[in-house]
Amino acid sequence: MASGQTKGPATEGLRERKRRETLQRITAAGMRLFIKQGYDNTTLDEIAAEAGISRRTFFYYFKSKDEILLSMQRLNSGRLTEAVRNAPAGASPLETIRDAVIRVSEEIPAREMIGIHRLMKSSAAVQARKHITYVENENALVEALRVKFPGPKHETALKLAAMMSVGAMRLAVETLDEENGKRPLPDILRDIYATLDKGV
Repeated sequence: MASGQTKGPATEGLRERKRRETLQRITAAGMRLFIKQGYDNTTLDEIAAEAGISRRTFFYYFKSKDEILLSMQRLNSGRLTEAVRNAPAGASPLETIRDAVIRVSEEIPAREMIGIHRLMKSSAAVQARKHITYVENENALVEALRVKFPGPKHETALKLAAMMSVGAMRLAVETLDEENGKRPLPDILRDIYATLDKGV
């Protein structure tokens, strides 16, 4: 840490940018191979070679190849929590997340979302770990909402809004896959939230 402090923010920014670029390169390489060869038929060594790194460097960024798929899910979760934090005031917790979810979903290509979803379904190991990320997503959303709705009196509403929204996203992606992208993801989400509004 001392060396980082002496080199200053500019150097730290460069290091972080290079790390992010390498992370993106590994992720892109893994996704290309997963789609081309199938998840189970793709090895760590192949991903490392495709990304132009060593096997040792791979483990600096990811613990296993399923982390690549989960990192895509976490990336979308990060976009969502940022959108919640930046949302205008005046809406309820559920409305705040709803608007953020729909806004973020407009930025994600349907084919990319379907491809990731199908790859995750193809691996039992990834499926088991995927459920853990749902809880992580809910907790991250609650933390983002607490900034906008501080105080213990809001806790139940915040947790419920986060749980319902993660459930809505799961259902929307499953529907997107089942329909093979026939309807845009934002439209599917609007229909799901409309159902929630009706109390059905």
